[in-house]
Amino acid sequence: MVTTAYGSMVLTLYNKTPLHRDNFVSLVKKHFFDSLLFHRVIKDFMIQGGDPESRHAKQGQQLGEGSLKYTIPAEFDTALFHKKGAVAAAREVDADNPQKRSSSTQFYIVEGKTFTDAEMDNMEDKLKTKIPENHRRVYRTIGGTPFLDMNYTVFGEVTSGLDVIDKIASVPKDDNDRPLQNIPMKITMLK
Repeated sequence: MVTTAYGSMVLTLYNKTPLHRDNFVSLVKKHFFDSLLFHRVIKDFMIQGGDPESRHAKQGQQLGEGSLKYTIPAEFDTALFHKKGAVAAAREVDADNPQKRSSSTQFYIVEGKTFTDAEMDNMEDKLKTKIPENHRRVYRTIGGTPFLDMNYTVFGEVTSGLDVIDKIASVPKDDNDRPLQNIPMKITMLK
């Protein structure tokens, strides 16, 4: 469970991504995420946290470069996609990370938005990919970020507390998308 001043979100981690699942669970059990910030929030896109440098960051300090000294191999699965509430691993850009290995600690939760079929058709043309109909149905109704599919490892989803994502994504922020007021998190195991 991710607890913030804006409410709590229950996460379910996927067994199809065991490396990411086990890494996240290990960090939660060590209380690694406690008092880290959601340091990057973009309305209609996502909220991101897990940078260890955020724990004692000065107000306005740019964040997003911190992690532990290892990465996790990508675990892409076509059944796991960036619907609203998807939990995925952040990573370095393709130029620096062609294998698309994930950050050891930074993750994001998708807020996204809804897309029309025409918008998804354009996306398919631009990205040279196909969005499956069952994903399209979700992107039309619930929303998400289809252009991230198969580029970042989705390893879980919010199963309760989707409204908390919307609240956090809507806060005032600076030019680096960092909230003007810190949003610390606490992550605990429910089982």
